[in-house]
Amino acid sequence: MKTGYLYTYADYLSWPEEERWELIGGVPYDMTPAPSTRHQEILGELHRLFSQYLFCKPCKAYLSPVDVRLPQGDDKDEGVLSVVQPDLSVICDRTKIDERGCKGAPDLIIEILSPSTNEKRFWR
Repeated sequence: MKTGYLYTYADYLSWPEEERWELIGGVPYDMTPAPSTRHQEILGELHRLFSQYLFCKPCKAYLSPVDVRLPQGDDKDEGVLSVVQPDLSVICDRTKIDERGCKGAPDLIIEILSPSTNEKRFWR
């Protein structure tokens, strides 16, 4: 990856599928390390509970990896600078779902924090 370069969703789509990345403001973050078994247990239970509650309702719960593209204004997909993969996303507006994932903010996201998540410090 080039330093000082802002990457777009078009760049992101060209990267190897076996690698997991997120883009935040055009900056890539490697997500390749496998989550811990504890992380998977927590995520699995949360997904089960949300899916059970949402059964026969318009909202659906999606497990990572599902790309959530966060356009600014009328950005075309290829120009989007932020693409994330929350651990769990609840999406009620079915028009946001397409074959690539979700375009726009989900109604709810859950991120299970880990030491590697803490290193990114998005919230500063």
